Amino acid sequence: MDLRHFGDTPGARLEIGSGSSFMADLYPDAIATDVIPMATTSAHHRAPPTWIVGGRMTSEPAPSVAAVVPAYRVAMFIADVVDRMPAAVDQVIVVDDASPDDTLKVLRTISDPRLRVLCHQTNQGVGGAMKTGLAEALKLGAQIVVKVDGDGQMDPALIPELIAPIVRGEADIVKGNRFAHLGFIQRIPMVRRVGNLVLSFLVKLASGYWHAFDPTNGYVAARAELLKEMDLARLADSYFYEISLLCEAYFARAVLVDIPMHPVYGTETSSLSPMRMVGHYTPRLVSRFFYRLFMAYFLRDFNVVSVFLVAGIPSFLFGLLWSLYHWVQASRTEVPTTTGTVMIGALAIVLGFQLILQAIVLDVESEPGRNRR
Repeated sequence: MDLRHFGDTPGARLEIGSGSSFMADLYPDAIATDVIPMATTSAHHRAPPTWIVGGRMTSEPAPSVAAVVPAYRVAMFIADVVDRMPAAVDQVIVVDDASPDDTLKVLRTISDPRLRVLCHQTNQGVGGAMKTGLAEALKLGAQIVVKVDGDGQMDPALIPELIAPIVRGEADIVKGNRFAHLGFIQRIPMVRRVGNLVLSFLVKLASGYWHAFDPTNGYVAARAELLKEMDLARLADSYFYEISLLCEAYFARAVLVDIPMHPVYGTETSSLSPMRMVGHYTPRLVSRFFYRLFMAYFLRDFNVVSVFLVAGIPSFLFGLLWSLYHWVQASRTEVPTTTGTVMIGALAIVLGFQLILQAIVLDVESEPGRNRR
């Protein structure tokens, strides 16, 4: 893919061609050939020359920040989202994911010179759009990349607060958490609360980030160096993208920080059903969980957690199968099971459960960055 941006002169445009580039090599099917005329403006938004860290002005230059906005059926909201991008954002990368509405037409009228528009020929989902945007942000040399949805549910004014832990060196990845305070929770529809509670626990198991909550919250900022270390090809193309990002960040030992944010639900419609997501994502989360255990405690390392799992899981399963078998036999023959037989199953179950529970405790303690909190 060949990306050309022709300055801030009249008739400036962003041209997306078919040549080769870092982005096309990484995601060869992600970009469609298109030429998008861009409106011009005399004002240029730039990040301030200094940065405020911990309430104090520093002499360090402000980091280069790119906001990636996946856009699908957001014609009513996209202009306002781009307009509200704070000055701290250097590049606004909007990925039109083959949206069938007037999203692209609206984007052509926006005069912000920071705006870059990339187009997909076919819809690839929010994850597919994000992978395209991430690759472009890295190509542009962004130091921090922020995901902002195009439907207006994420307030761009929060971006400085979102990236602050990364700037201070306290985190590699930061995401919003709508459940941080009771006032926030009361504003969230009940079905989303229940779905997030169940999903959050499953994601804790799968990702290894035991303190994280509100896993479907897509308001995420990440350090560019972290993204380069991660296997971006393993990120999901669907709405599972946010969860897969956490799962992959774990293997890079990235420090994750949650910040409180207010939920915003307006006239936009969401294609997500939290309860449906639990049923749909559970097999994938279970698969990710066992993959994480294998990678973290058997392939990359072998430690006391590995020993507890090797001893605990077979013991627990043996106890269950032993007890079930003898219970069925006793029911068929109407002959009571002996005390010794019952004790063998009970001891195996208790021992196995205790070993597994201790392995979980140690896994929680080994969460990336836990010793910093």
